[in-house]
Amino acid sequence: MKHDTIVNQPVINADRIVLRPLRRSDQGLIEMYAGDKDVAANTTSIPHPLPPGSIEALIQRAQSEDRMEDIWAMDGTADGGPEVMGVIGLTRVDHGKSEISYWVAPAFWNTGLASEAVRTLIAANPLQSDTIFASVFQDNPASARVLTNCGFQYLGDAESFSVARDAAVPTWTYSLKQS
Repeated sequence: MKHDTIVNQPVINADRIVLRPLRRSDQGLIEMYAGDKDVAANTTSIPHPLPPGSIEALIQRAQSEDRMEDIWAMDGTADGGPEVMGVIGLTRVDHGKSEISYWVAPAFWNTGLASEAVRTLIAANPLQSDTIFASVFQDNPASARVLTNCGFQYLGDAESFSVARDAAVPTWTYSLKQS
């Protein structure tokens, strides 16, 4: 039986959720939600359909000591919700710089969950970043509102490749300077 690796990544409490490191038992819920075509299409990295083993590999990478990205589950059990309502991560891009990314399961869209998770993670600033970057697809204005509501400033337009869409998609890029 494989056991979870305990990673040097903090558990961060929010109002309705707890941001906690991924664990093996999250695989089923993450597969169910990330397997949703609309969730995958709003990310750069989630393929659709999900290949077998991809979420297991994601969890293994998230538990690796030499990982480039810290990933947290948005765990709602303390407030009567599911163990995974979405996922949020910080990728190290340079010294003092990171990029935030997130997705929320469709059942929790338009509930303020993404904003709460983003606000909580930037307040905790676990990577001690002086600048946090983010980008969203231009056809996902709800995600752009999450960023601007959390204090991110618009930097410009770009494009990123979406694995699920198998295409380059126009994006808006944002940054947040930490004090």
